[in-house]
Amino acid sequence: QVQLVESGGGLVQAGGSLRLSCAVSGSMFSVNYMGWYRQAPGKQRELVAGITGGGNTNIADSVKGRFTISRDNAKNTLYLQMNSLKPEDTVVYYCHADYMANTWYRKDAWGQGTLVTVSS
Repeated sequence: QVQLVESGGGLVQAGGSLRLSCAVSGSMFSVNYMGWYRQAPGKQRELVAGITGGGNTNIADSVKGRFTISRDNAKNTLYLQMNSLKPEDTVVYYCHADYMANTWYRKDAWGQGTLVTVSS
């Protein structure tokens, strides 16, 4: 069973920075697309940033220029560098991984979420 464990959330002042990490562990053949999502209370979960196994990225317009996504394939770890944080970035962030359990069985998994709070 694959597990995703996020870390790095917390309280920061507006204009500050945080770096989220997501460690993927368990039995799997490969990890494909990975992404960071966020969900505010009463709203749908939205993609913040995603990255393919080859390093191609897509970033939501709301965070473009402030957030950077990266991954270390050797460590099966996903990162989200968040700079110039704003109070409206306050929300729970979730890590997601699309992976191959074996050569033909594709699955996905979510982390438990990490709270980011930006004070004004």
